Amino acid sequence: MNPDDPLLKILACPLDKGPLHLLVPDSEKDGVLYNPRLHRRYPIVDGIPQLLPSSGEQVTEDEHEELLRRMTP
Repeated sequence: MNPDDPLLKILACPLDKGPLHLLVPDSEKDGVLYNPRLHRRYPIVDGIPQLLPSSGEQVTEDEHEELLRRMTP
């Protein structure tokens, strides 16, 4: 998934139904979708966003700050 993917405009967090932000993938990962309002990240596996509530992972405050720095506009 890339930042220009039109799918990003319609993807929403399964918990608060708000928009998600794509975090540019690291070299060994597929990337993640991030909800900064709830401090939750959702993995992208083989190009497919995993958007079940149980797939999300709560991040710490330090991780949240780092993820905010990595967010794409």
